[in-house]
Amino acid sequence: MITILLIAVGLAMDAFAVSISSGITIRDPKVSNALTIALFFGAFQAFMPVIGWFGGFAAREFITGIDHWIAFGLLCMIGCKMIADAMSPNVEDKKLDPTNLSVLALLAFATSIDALAVGLSLSFLQMAILLPALIIGLVTFGLSFLGVFVGNLSGNLVEHKVKIIGGLILIGIGIKIVLDHTLPV
Repeated sequence: MITILLIAVGLAMDAFAVSISSGITIRDPKVSNALTIALFFGAFQAFMPVIGWFGGFAAREFITGIDHWIAFGLLCMIGCKMIADAMSPNVEDKKLDPTNLSVLALLAFATSIDALAVGLSLSFLQMAILLPALIIGLVTFGLSFLGVFVGNLSGNLVEHKVKIIGGLILIGIGIKIVLDHTLPV
């Protein structure tokens, strides 16, 4: 359960960072703005692992012997990408209007691609998907809701640091998965 919570927090960091950006962009955000943003990010983050899990379930028989290495690779790639993105912020992201539902759906989809890969990894590890997907969605919802108001209060101070933290968490979980499968008990 702790691993699932850490994965959820790691996955939520990019949505949290975008929510902070949204809070910076929206002058005096209302609770309804924060709820809409949180709902989009939470729903996409909950749904994408399910899609990835079903994709991995279909391919599992072909890669059973190396599944933990694939999970490790995917989590490390996602974590490294999050860290790289945080170190070279895209100025264009700040120009997007998060109150536009089309823009919000695009942002939610873009930040949930990593959740698809995590769902794939969970499938390779033969873990059930319903509870992790629910936890990932709820954690993302809560952090995204909070992020809108954090962004409004703090500006750009914390936005990129949370992506780095999320990336490091995912890399750490990937290492733990490999160690659990390769070290003698």
